[in-house]
Amino acid sequence: MTLADPQMPVARKGPWLPRLIASRRFQSWAARFPLTRRIARKDGEKLFDLVSGFVYSQVLLAVVELRLLPTLMAGPMSATDLAKGTDLTADRMEILCDAAVALGLLTKRRALYRPGRLGAAMQGVPGLEAMIRHHGAFYRDLEDPVALLAQQKDTELAQFWPYVFGAAQAEDPDTARTYSDLMAQSQVLVAEDTLARVDLRDAKTVLDIGGGTGAFLRAVGARHKKPALHLFDLAAVVPDATAQFAQAGLSERVTITPGSFRDNPLPQGADVISLVRVLYDHADETVAALLSKIYDTLPKEGRLIVSEPMAGGDIPTRSGDGYFAFYTLAMQTGRARSPHKIKQMLSDAGFKTITDQGSSRAFVTHVIEARKHTSS
Repeated sequence: MTLADPQMPVARKGPWLPRLIASRRFQSWAARFPLTRRIARKDGEKLFDLVSGFVYSQVLLAVVELRLLPTLMAGPMSATDLAKGTDLTADRMEILCDAAVALGLLTKRRALYRPGRLGAAMQGVPGLEAMIRHHGAFYRDLEDPVALLAQQKDTELAQFWPYVFGAAQAEDPDTARTYSDLMAQSQVLVAEDTLARVDLRDAKTVLDIGGGTGAFLRAVGARHKKPALHLFDLAAVVPDATAQFAQAGLSERVTITPGSFRDNPLPQGADVISLVRVLYDHADETVAALLSKIYDTLPKEGRLIVSEPMAGGDIPTRSGDGYFAFYTLAMQTGRARSPHKIKQMLSDAGFKTITDQGSSRAFVTHVIEARKHTSS
């Protein structure tokens, strides 16, 4: 049954305000009346942006694929010069660059283009360009959003992130390297925001579960000299993780244990365990089992750090509910959860003191800290 199905019951009356706003006569009046026309114009612009959003994202992708921003960081250039060495003619390059100007990615003066504020900011965000390229798979999964919601299609993201289905699906080193590289690049900002919200300077050992090649632990090691570092993830990521810890000068401080939290016991001895962008990859039953496992593993004074983008709960958010909820849906196993939902799952697992540490940038991460026993 669809919304257009004649079998679906139709409400004859609803709340008066939405019915009024939906009236064509009211829309025409609101567009003319001095006190409402600004609101009507803004609403129209917002609706147009929703319709045009995919086009905007593809303009961004083209800018990234053609490496316009790194090129223009060296100095202003014309569309003719930018087109050299590409498959674009000068007039097609101008179309792209003008669109990028309209979106704030570039600026234009006297037919010369320069990075705009947003474009320049992109150059300082680790992994952003790789994530933009990666979104091609996500957009294809969203080609038929109703089929995705109805679980009627296989998705590319499910193939890209095979570890969510268990260790056996992610043992190929080349496959593991593909998703680990993307995860590591995106983890830089996540680690930065997480460590701004929790204090790990007095931790004895930090065990990061599902930490890929160790981006979060390397950030911990760079910030705090005391804690020992322990990485627990699938065997396929161990070689790259070992190399990256060595490059960071942290080999003597880190222990790497290969394994799956689904199938293997968790390493013992850590007083702090971190789950950085892990829970939203998995279904509720998997998360509940993992949290119980962590509770049993931690010492009495132990604590757990959960850091990932979260849904808004009673007040839905653009990043949590408008983006990550659909991204995890396309992964076919996970879901974006609200802080309230995660705190309830932590409580069900046995944790006594649960603190919402908040978020610096909701689209990057949100942090919750849980202690095994009540703080004295």
